[in-house]
Amino acid sequence: MVFSGIIFAVFFLPILLVLYTSVPSKLKNILLLFSSLFFYAWGEPVFLFGLLLECVANFFLVRHLSSLEGKQRRKVMIFSVVFNLGFLVYFKYFNFFLENTNSLLDVMGGGMIAWKSVVLPIGISFYTFQSITYSVDVYRRHAAPQRYLHNYVLYSFLFPHLIAGPIVKYNLVAQQITSRVETTHQFLAGFTRFSVGLAKKVLIANVLGDFSTQLLHGTDDLSTGAAWLGMLAYTFQIYFDFSGYSDMAIGLGKLFGFTFPENFDRPYTSRSITEFWKKWHITLGDFMKNYLYIPLGGNRKGAARTYINLMIVFMLSGLWHGANWTFVFWGVFHGTWLILDRLFLEKTLLRTSLFSVIFTFIVVLNGWVLFQADSLTDALEVYAKMWDFSTVGLPNIQHSFYYFTHLLFAGIICIFGLSPFLRTHSNWFIGEHSQALKQWTITGISCVLFLVSLSFIVANGFNPFIYFKF
Repeated sequence: MVFSGIIFAVFFLPILLVLYTSVPSKLKNILLLFSSLFFYAWGEPVFLFGLLLECVANFFLVRHLSSLEGKQRRKVMIFSVVFNLGFLVYFKYFNFFLENTNSLLDVMGGGMIAWKSVVLPIGISFYTFQSITYSVDVYRRHAAPQRYLHNYVLYSFLFPHLIAGPIVKYNLVAQQITSRVETTHQFLAGFTRFSVGLAKKVLIANVLGDFSTQLLHGTDDLSTGAAWLGMLAYTFQIYFDFSGYSDMAIGLGKLFGFTFPENFDRPYTSRSITEFWKKWHITLGDFMKNYLYIPLGGNRKGAARTYINLMIVFMLSGLWHGANWTFVFWGVFHGTWLILDRLFLEKTLLRTSLFSVIFTFIVVLNGWVLFQADSLTDALEVYAKMWDFSTVGLPNIQHSFYYFTHLLFAGIICIFGLSPFLRTHSNWFIGEHSQALKQWTITGISCVLFLVSLSFIVANGFNPFIYFKF
């Protein structure tokens, strides 16, 4: 079940909202818990029981941790983190490890290892990181351990952020789980945010995804023009796809009284790669900084160690996105640019605002080549065409005006943040408004967006979210 599907938007969500507003306050968390378990079981019934067992075990581990002091406390925290990572490593990287081991054995003339392929549970990367934040936050005394098992399971499985984030640290929502305030303004703002996210996904990202696929994979004879245009379409597709999902998740949270952290802040207006990673997938960057980079030593142990720490963080960040060498090299790609920023590049770029935005955007676009490719060979072929310039023509694609219109519209939306006025007022539409006329006018526009998006889903189906596979 996905947010951009008819089953969710027409059946699951309305029924849940009716029930949620009907039950007493003390039963709201129980209702959300069973609804979230049903939501996950709809797509992954086989893995639900295993993840529940992991969740229950982690709850009691952290409860035990909270009663300890000193080295024993630290040991139990480390065990909890390793325990949670163990599930992720097995399900996500077991196949990758054995495939590479067999490749090495083949080169060395050894025998091949036979194994049964492991299936990846949906959303396990996000689920695991949130479990780790609970263990570490309680260890650091940034949050008290959850008293009730069902409330902790709710935090772990809460359906708005369960599958693809944002990564919600436990200390941010601990109080909201037990006592949250639900208002009409918040509910309407949540519906608006959900509708905007759905429109970004269905009306923009899906169209650009189709365009990018036709350009990059629709012909064996890829031209330079098609390669650049295809990657431009993919660059906007992944932003509207993932930010659209995050908008829907944040909006759904508001419907039920939760406030989730923002995950995007106009990343394609960044003036350096350092700034880009403060604006793209913000919750992942925050996790990597506070739970990996700083524990590694951060920038406190000299320049050389800082660069090593940055590269480790981004290699692991790339690997977190997928068990493929393309993601590892994508992490190395961004880690290298971050090091260059610290050495000299950021100071140079920030002197020229418009050029720095264009330069950073081109760097990010070239990084997405690795991200979207199935293999390093495929990525190198796209790079070769992009920087060859021997065949700059475009293939003949049906409905090209339709695709180019969406591409232009996506670009215009993304550069809104370059204007100080628009940057200041761009969140007005999705905010909470006390004036009834403004609020209901925005709600009416949101209803139109919602209905138009549903009509597109019915007519064209939907593409799964890019980040679902992570």
